[in-house]
Amino acid sequence: MAENGACLFPPVFSLARHRRTEASDTAGSSHKSRLSSLSTRRFAQLSSAAETATTFPSSRPVSFGENRRSPEKHGEKASDQGLSSPFMEDVELESGRQRLRRFFDEAKDLTRADGGPPRWFSPLDCGFRLEKSPLLLYLPGIDGTGAGLTSQYKKLGKIFDIWCLHIPVMDRTSFLDLVKMVERMIKAETCRSPNRPIYLVGESLGGCLALAVAARNPNIDLLLILANPATSFDKSQIQLLLPLLELMPEQLQLSYPFILSLMGGDPSRMFKASTEKGLPPQQTVGELSMDLLIMPSYISVLAGILPKETLLWKLQMLESASAYANSRIHAVKAETLLLTSGKDQLLPSLAEGGRLDDALQRSDLRKFDDCGHFLFLEEGFDLVTIIKGARFYRRGKSHDYVLDYLPPTPAEYKKQYESNRWFNEITGPVVLSTLEDGRIVRGLDGIPSEGPVLYVGYHMLWGLELAPLVTGFMNQRNILLRGIAHPIILEKYKKGQPLDSASYDTHRLMGAAPVSGTNLFKLLSSKSHVLLYPGGMREALHRKGEEYKLFWPEEPEFVRMAARFGAKIVPFGTVREDDFGEVFFDYNDQMKIPYFRDQIRQRTEDLAKVRANATGQVANQDLHTPWIRPKIPGRFYYRFGKPIETAGRKQELSDREISHELYLQVKSEVEGCLAYLREKRESDPYRSIFSRLMYRATHGSTSEVPTFEP
Repeated sequence: MAENGACLFPPVFSLARHRRTEASDTAGSSHKSRLSSLSTRRFAQLSSAAETATTFPSSRPVSFGENRRSPEKHGEKASDQGLSSPFMEDVELESGRQRLRRFFDEAKDLTRADGGPPRWFSPLDCGFRLEKSPLLLYLPGIDGTGAGLTSQYKKLGKIFDIWCLHIPVMDRTSFLDLVKMVERMIKAETCRSPNRPIYLVGESLGGCLALAVAARNPNIDLLLILANPATSFDKSQIQLLLPLLELMPEQLQLSYPFILSLMGGDPSRMFKASTEKGLPPQQTVGELSMDLLIMPSYISVLAGILPKETLLWKLQMLESASAYANSRIHAVKAETLLLTSGKDQLLPSLAEGGRLDDALQRSDLRKFDDCGHFLFLEEGFDLVTIIKGARFYRRGKSHDYVLDYLPPTPAEYKKQYESNRWFNEITGPVVLSTLEDGRIVRGLDGIPSEGPVLYVGYHMLWGLELAPLVTGFMNQRNILLRGIAHPIILEKYKKGQPLDSASYDTHRLMGAAPVSGTNLFKLLSSKSHVLLYPGGMREALHRKGEEYKLFWPEEPEFVRMAARFGAKIVPFGTVREDDFGEVFFDYNDQMKIPYFRDQIRQRTEDLAKVRANATGQVANQDLHTPWIRPKIPGRFYYRFGKPIETAGRKQELSDREISHELYLQVKSEVEGCLAYLREKRESDPYRSIFSRLMYRATHGSTSEVPTFEP
């Protein structure tokens, strides 16, 4: 996807683009001299609340669109990953200690010349971003600096227009006035760009602020990302600290080491992350020891950010903010992504996440069991990857599975690949393809390089062939397969559904789109490589004795669409997975038992249906779970047939009979691939997992295990 849009703000604090009233000029002059001395290395502009209180078109801190520039005009090259690579540009993630250091560096810069009312600033190191990127407003936690997203800037800045709220140390603006300030900003931007969504990213106190703003503005297109929101303050142990803090002298404040220890994260988790990077034990221990020496130096910075009076004020504000947000949760209509930590020692966030997920109308929950309260500072936490996996990114009124899709970065793909590597090792995939001259070769040399290409095949039991298939295309040919999937995989906001939405984040990250003519049209028109299973769920959840049997619809659903764009059709078959286990309690058995029958009907009714107007066996898309008797894992075999050209045949294939003939040809080719593989696998000397393990033991763990001659 091309990143051909850019918006880089100059490192000055000029307010020339603002039409201010005389009153707002007067309000801002008292602290303008202090602002000019602020470091300009990181921030584009700080604008006060008074400056954002003008008329809608001119109330924004900087004119977002007018300051956009083309990188080509400045001798810079905009990344265009969508054309030359299946990946987005990678951004190296900082370690936990680097994140903490950057946070305190930026917090010091922001508070060095502090004073005046709350204001917005934009970080400069976000770089160039996608065209028409949505606005992201960061609402800080109890620290109020607005620096909590520092470790996420570079990745977020590629896809968002970022502005952060800064609340000066000695400011005593009430929670309700903060709500009104954010309201002025979102109303101004909505007036200016009514079709652009606005993201509110709030952590702790900022989470309450985001919920309050959303509840008061149900007709504005808001998307909320809440990290450990403080709506559970009434159940927190923090309240017990209030009387103690009031009595404790400023010099003996014991809360700072406690807060600092929470910000530093779990040392055991940091040690695990270091070892996973392959660092020697001596270096890992040395770095952790260095942290113990450096951490105390941050206490003075923390004391400057949260002196006793400010800390007491913020804790009291948390109490009112929590009560205000909770009283209005029923009015929140915005899409909401909840991020909760399992080791939050400040708030009972894990339990609160479940409560909010039930209370909110359109919410999606992600849990991080090993993380603490300050989620954005945690080692390895990547907000952009989470947004991608949750399908929570859009640039218009509704999500577009093609235009809004953000491909994985190399690091994101590597993480997904490594998590499934064990399955590839067990199944030892053999991949065959067919060249133009009809020769069958091992590997994917016979696969077209340029799209659009439509891969049409047989769905094995539970669809377990997908992981080796998708990673094989990426590793061997650098091709990202966009799968056409059942809507159940991509469903969100279905309360009480039996499936965990987070379990399908990998499918969303790798580009799966719900099965529909519209999505197939868009994918082929964008020259994508599209993976299609005409048999769908009926094949993937087949019954006893139905191994390698195709359940395709009668109508040639995909042929005319492929011809419209001149897409190549590649038939393929996969075998062996059915031998991975034996179905012994299938759909027919379950429908005979009232308990299972009621479950199947309820699940099918609650979740999205496809092919509601189809006839025959393929129309039966009832959601059920076949019971499997496991077997010793065998080997997976894939064969891709010779590509079938449709270019120049659009008019010809508009004829129903001719298109049906091609449809039957594709189906016959798939059946031929299955028959070929079932026969040839019998001659594979390394079909057994034990023989493959022995081969690897004698030839090296990275050596390719041989197979039959094609």
